[in-house]
Amino acid sequence: MTQDSSAPDTAASAKIDSAVPHSARIWNYWLGGKDNYPVDEEAGDAFREVFPGITDLARDSRAFLGRAVRHLAGETGIRQFLDIGTGLPTADNTHEIAQRVAPDARIVYVDNDPLVLAHAQALLTSTREGVTDYIDADLYDPGAVLREAARTLDLSQPVALTLMQVSGHIADYGEARSIVSTLMAALPSGSYFAFNDSVDTNQANAEATRLYNESGAAPYHLRSPQQLAGFFDGLELLEPGVVPITDWRPDPTTAGTAGEVIALGGVARKP
Repeated sequence: MTQDSSAPDTAASAKIDSAVPHSARIWNYWLGGKDNYPVDEEAGDAFREVFPGITDLARDSRAFLGRAVRHLAGETGIRQFLDIGTGLPTADNTHEIAQRVAPDARIVYVDNDPLVLAHAQALLTSTREGVTDYIDADLYDPGAVLREAARTLDLSQPVALTLMQVSGHIADYGEARSIVSTLMAALPSGSYFAFNDSVDTNQANAEATRLYNESGAAPYHLRSPQQLAGFFDGLELLEPGVVPITDWRPDPTTAGTAGEVIALGGVARKP
């Protein structure tokens, strides 16, 4: 079944600004989706001109999410997922991956973009055995995220928290770490954290991000490998640790991408 925490309405639709590029719509464009506006395509093309690898990064991040969710729903037996920064629905969303393994899995998506909200209610449908819900909430308010998520998830039982290419929206590193810590502190022992984000060591990506941040879109902040690894402090990292996302338990038929590291990711258990 699918629950509706926030049904789309005229007011929500009115908040969609098609004159300013938006990260969720640009990401959708890089993934080959159609849910975007000309301004998003222009911003996406400008970014890709400076950093051609961004399309591969978008796809690699999506593939990393898929491998992490399959592992968590399969080998670790997780049945609850809290996916923050959902983005626009595309192929192999978190609930689709999890419910292929465990039809009774319960998934809560969190985003605060009205276009994402409208599409989520239409497309993020669950199996009959499981539940899929969508929360219109802001990562800057983890308390509200947790309160709303508790309507669908049993927070006394293990939950997998996923944050994929999202933490850079929070400018201050200390605040970003604090938000993740607050979320994980509310989850019981045996919960998991799956995370990836881009590093600041790739010069082309850093320059493209700088130009993007000057476009009027909500800015994104790249971080050092050490800073990204810091998000896992206090947790038990699964093998192979915090690594380039193409190297995290790659599918046997998929070879890792050689070259400069663009994004790091990992999965960890709360002891």
